Amino acid sequence: MSSGAPTSSGPEYYVRGINDAEARGPFSADQLSSLAEAGQITVETYFYDAATEQWLTIGSNAELKEKIWPEKKKLGFKDKEFKPINKDDPNAPAITVQQFLDAAEGKTDDTKGKKDKSLEMMKAAIWGTRGAAVIMLISAVALMLPGIDAMMSLDVNKLMEKPLILLGAVDLVIGILLLLGVISLYPFVRFRAVFGLGFLGFILWTQGNPTAIAALAAGSIGLYFATIFTSYIPLAVALLAGIGGMAALAGMSLF
Repeated sequence: MSSGAPTSSGPEYYVRGINDAEARGPFSADQLSSLAEAGQITVETYFYDAATEQWLTIGSNAELKEKIWPEKKKLGFKDKEFKPINKDDPNAPAITVQQFLDAAEGKTDDTKGKKDKSLEMMKAAIWGTRGAAVIMLISAVALMLPGIDAMMSLDVNKLMEKPLILLGAVDLVIGILLLLGVISLYPFVRFRAVFGLGFLGFILWTQGNPTAIAALAAGSIGLYFATIFTSYIPLAVALLAGIGGMAALAGMSLF
């Protein structure tokens, strides 16, 4: 079987269903059109838009939708005899949709070692999203743990004395959304990382605790770059820094 790598010079796309945990691709627009004919994708299928760093439905992108499902035009032909050049081999086995997808992902004998590096980048980005979610959840614990008694008793006066509990609740919601794959929150997550480093860093500086400031810096910087890196090694460093820093703050329970 020939290589399943896209032969088109145009852009390549990764796609996934709404309930899929992993993306498939890369596919050219022609290959996506073939998948559409086979019923493997619809206008509700998501594709990764590298420009906006978001998963969007194919139906929301008019240009891509037109490439996959072009409007059929009526063509008129003169009375002329057409002779086919390519002839079907009746003895050749039929190619299944799964074989087509395996070839595109470099899983066949003919395509091993030819898989596009952008697929690895996509997988790394998925782990970055999950890691950022873990960092946010640990941050929520660090901010909310000191006020756990006030939350359990629903004592408004005590809650007002610990306003950072509200920031911890925001971190908790963001962490859950990131676990669900809502990467459109990336700009807000980066703002949260910078804001946390500045605002919480000032509070810790007034307390004269350089160890906690260092832990906060590691956690915030790790969180920021977890949403940017798409290579495994720098991403692993960012996640270790982010998780380790936030875990240290949670253990100190300083706020």
